[in-house]
Amino acid sequence: MKMLPGMTVINTCDFNQTKAATFAIAKHFGPVYLRFGRPKVPNFTPVDNEFIIGKAVCLKEGSDVSIFATGHLVWKALEAIKILESNGINAEIINIHTIKPLDNEAILASVTKTRCVVTAEEHMMNGGLGDSIAQLLVREMPLPMEMVAVNDRFGQSGKPEELMIKYGLEATNIVEAALKVISRK
Repeated sequence: MKMLPGMTVINTCDFNQTKAATFAIAKHFGPVYLRFGRPKVPNFTPVDNEFIIGKAVCLKEGSDVSIFATGHLVWKALEAIKILESNGINAEIINIHTIKPLDNEAILASVTKTRCVVTAEEHMMNGGLGDSIAQLLVREMPLPMEMVAVNDRFGQSGKPEELMIKYGLEATNIVEAALKVISRK
């Protein structure tokens, strides 16, 4: 959907954010695609948070690696930071709820500090969040980057939890990507 000119693409992380995004979309002029998945995740965003289309949300500041997550992988990224912290790694977690328009300013501010990037999404690697961030970084600030996403495979039917494991969309996959990208700094 992000390939369509003028299309706004939103991918929310929990019920509260989806509700807030729906109200923001109702006030927005132009076409909007609101994407959300089936995996069950805790409702962890504040109920009264204002949803601003195109503005990323920093969930945790860090200095070692920037993790940009969208949709249900935001929760997985929050789980991953617990593992990373136990290994002495201070990860920054940014919720990129709007894929288009992308919050270039927030992304560049984060990677200026950390000097390496992991993206996490329950989407195809080609054409997704990681692809958009890679395009931004190659133009503005080339840095080591890893993507946690579905890598050029057809989707299958199944229970959401089983599919997340099958396609490598778990907290452990985010941890592996973070360790790999940090080693390439």
